[in-house]
Amino acid sequence: MRVADDLQSSSSPTPFFREFAQNLLALILPGSCAVCAGELNGSPTGGICGDCWGGLEPWNGAICSRCGLPLAARLATADFLCGECRVERPQFDFGRSYGIYGGKLRAAVLELKFHRRELLGVRLGHLLLQPWLALCSTHGFSGSWAIIPVPLHRSRERERGYNQAALLARGLSRALRKHRGSAPFRLDTHVLTRERSTVPQSGLSVQARHENVRRVFSVLAPNRLRGRDVILVDDVLTTGATASACAAELKRCGAQRVVVLTLARATPQFPDVARP
Repeated sequence: MRVADDLQSSSSPTPFFREFAQNLLALILPGSCAVCAGELNGSPTGGICGDCWGGLEPWNGAICSRCGLPLAARLATADFLCGECRVERPQFDFGRSYGIYGGKLRAAVLELKFHRRELLGVRLGHLLLQPWLALCSTHGFSGSWAIIPVPLHRSRERERGYNQAALLARGLSRALRKHRGSAPFRLDTHVLTRERSTVPQSGLSVQARHENVRRVFSVLAPNRLRGRDVILVDDVLTTGATASACAAELKRCGAQRVVVLTLARATPQFPDVARP
């Protein structure tokens, strides 16, 4: 089992070089921004203009203290729990997201997942540093942490060419290395695997989502997890079914705490908005 501080995947590095060349060309012959369709100028990031990058807004409002669900209520206290977490605690210890799944952030996620924006994925991963530092300031996290992306099934990863969660995890790893005072972190893209392919979670009921990912994930090297704390990375958190299934398997194999970090949070309180 190889553990590295850079992305390890079955995909070829060619897409990285291709997108790098496209970004370089955009500086000379600006094209269109993938989000707003305006002219790419300044320092485009993965096909997104500087204005749209600046429009990737974080959520700074009230949240559920456990799963991080954004809340419309202004009176939520620091230890407030959402209805779902009161009824059934998720298998992960804490969940946090950079922003709400809507607007420019939603458009960026869709570009990452379906239009081969691999360099964009690494850059977006840097945004996860913000919710992580917020958690650290509240709970005083320290020690050594393993950064593990939610895995795709190998057939889905071959089809897409990469795992978007692994790209985000790589970006977070780089951001943490640059941040002074951070505890030691280790990126491990191979310790958690998806044993079988499942239908997409979108469109399924909450119960169906949990059934869809039941006994899907497994740990390949439990000895790497025993006594470790884990940052589990994914692109979007909706009901938390996938993250809970991953966390349950990680803890079964010896992980102590599992913190889930995602780029966006989809929630009925702040409905999905149309792509700009």
